Amino acid sequence: MNKVFIIVEVPLIEARYEVYIPVGKKIHKVAAILTKAVSELSGGHYPMKKDAAIYSKITGKPYNINMTVKDSDIRNGSEIILI
Repeated sequence: MNKVFIIVEVPLIEARYEVYIPVGKKIHKVAAILTKAVSELSGGHYPMKKDAAIYSKITGKPYNINMTVKDSDIRNGSEIILI
């Protein structure tokens, strides 16, 4: 399995999205992918940011940007926050 299903909460635009992300990518690449996807899905209401970060909804802590998804605690059904 090379993708996981997650729920992305975006407080800036008060929206939630269900997406699949690749497990082999580093967190900083996933944040960039999510930023682009959310911007497109929201019709441009979410600005494209180079410094976007993702946080665990459970712990509120940011994910290490140099870690891969498979090495983090992100699993199918995980809820994350995109800021």
